[in-house]
Amino acid sequence: MTADAIAALTARIEVLEAEAEIRRIQARYMLLCDTPCPEFGVRDDAERIDLILDLYTDDAVWEGVGEYYNGQFGRAEGKDAIRKHFQAFWGEKRDPALLLNVHYLTSEQIHVDGAEADGQWVHMQPWLFSDGRSLLRSSRLNNTFRKEDGRWRVSRTRTENIFIAPLPDRFAESYPSASVLMQP
Repeated sequence: MTADAIAALTARIEVLEAEAEIRRIQARYMLLCDTPCPEFGVRDDAERIDLILDLYTDDAVWEGVGEYYNGQFGRAEGKDAIRKHFQAFWGEKRDPALLLNVHYLTSEQIHVDGAEADGQWVHMQPWLFSDGRSLLRSSRLNNTFRKEDGRWRVSRTRTENIFIAPLPDRFAESYPSASVLMQP
């Protein structure tokens, strides 16, 4: 095999590895945002937020865009601002309480260019509240990633609402109050 062929194969493998790592990062982010949180051993929402922030670059941006999400989520620049964004969501207990929230990703596209990449997804998310009210949300994601010190991280999360639709009250007949799936 020639040096050029080896270099071409190496480049292709690096892209495939980057895509796989970006896919894992995005899926882990969604898993950590689920309610109840299925990550075994996470004691509270503060620890959950720390695990989410570990997926981000120090200068990352998290933003909701478009006519619905711009006003609801706005823009958070840097890890401190992103932490405050998540603390506002999980730190303030609401009535009715959120009992179930699961993220389903689809329509994936990942584009790698050296140490930078972007990815687009569509996600669906059913919500169930303690008063029985339920809804289904769908959003588009357009995220960027950067490889720093040999590790891929999220450098921007950008989300735009597609729709929010009511579901029948108490649409879920059974659901866990806590997840034990990943318990050893």
